[in-house]
Amino acid sequence: MKTNTLTIRLDEELDQLLTKAARQAGKNRSEIAREALRRQLRVSQFEALRRKIMPFAEARGYLTDEDVFREVS
Repeated sequence: MKTNTLTIRLDEELDQLLTKAARQAGKNRSEIAREALRRQLRVSQFEALRRKIMPFAEARGYLTDEDVFREVS
């Protein structure tokens, strides 16, 4: 698998949090950063899809998450 390199600057607090998370998980800092970035990108995709479908859901009476859960439960 081809990989690319990304260089970012971290403030001291974030650097310490990343180091601590890596140590606790038994992973290296890059693995933790990749997982966090992947998770955040998925959340962003979900939010974008949610904004896109909200008008359709609201038109059908789904105004809250509870409305959806009630329907599928």
